[in-house]
Amino acid sequence: MPELPETETIARDLDGAISGRKIKKVSVRKRDVLRGVSSRSLAKRLQDATIVRSWRRAKLVVIDLDTGDRLVVQPRFTGALLIDDGNFRGAELDYSTLRLELDDGRALHYADVRRLGTVALMNADRFAEYSAKLGIEPLDRSFTAAHLSAVLRATSQPVKKVLMEQRKIAGIGNIYANEALWRARIDPSRLAASISVEEASLLRESIVNVLREAIAARGTSFRDYRDARGERGSFVEKLDVYGRGGLPCRRCGSKLVSTHAIDGRSTTMCVRCQH
Repeated sequence: MPELPETETIARDLDGAISGRKIKKVSVRKRDVLRGVSSRSLAKRLQDATIVRSWRRAKLVVIDLDTGDRLVVQPRFTGALLIDDGNFRGAELDYSTLRLELDDGRALHYADVRRLGTVALMNADRFAEYSAKLGIEPLDRSFTAAHLSAVLRATSQPVKKVLMEQRKIAGIGNIYANEALWRARIDPSRLAASISVEEASLLRESIVNVLREAIAARGTSFRDYRDARGERGSFVEKLDVYGRGGLPCRRCGSKLVSTHAIDGRSTTMCVRCQH
């Protein structure tokens, strides 16, 4: 599932490529990806709207329109926002669910093989209400060690599960929770309330650094993720634990262990380094 670095990459690509463009035609090819809006209403509200900017909130790609509406896309497992300039060779366009024809001849597609992602159209008030339910952005200045420590001290859930709780911290998923906890030398199964202030400070630094590095590498293409140009992210080459179960720990050489016991998702860790 695209997490913060992947959706940030997509949003930046879109912002640079389609800001200022007008939507001339809307084609809904698979209505089941729409949420809270009908195909007819979506087409009517998008027709002749100008794209003001594209940005990210949590794991969402948000496209602001001059009408005041916001097109809100949650790619989930296999979703992708792709810019088709006529030279696109990716097979992903075969799975286009929504096509927005732009005034310069290009098109923006939302493609989704499994159609588990969603596309919503929200006015400013509805989006503000929706966004208010999400947690703090880990790349914001307000995400301090003290803030993270307070979040962790307030719950007895496993620390890895807390990092992925979108109502507490927005944008971190399984990949980067694994990576940050390994960097901070913290056992993912430890109770969040047991994390000391000093450990929370190191964990906060690890979270911020791994997210920034992944953005610089244009995300992690472990399976399905593609950027707006249909290309893969390269951070998979720098993963220290995620997807490396059974391989040597890059820090101590011990065999990495993978388990689904913590939160039902794949957790990989070094039992020697992380405690």
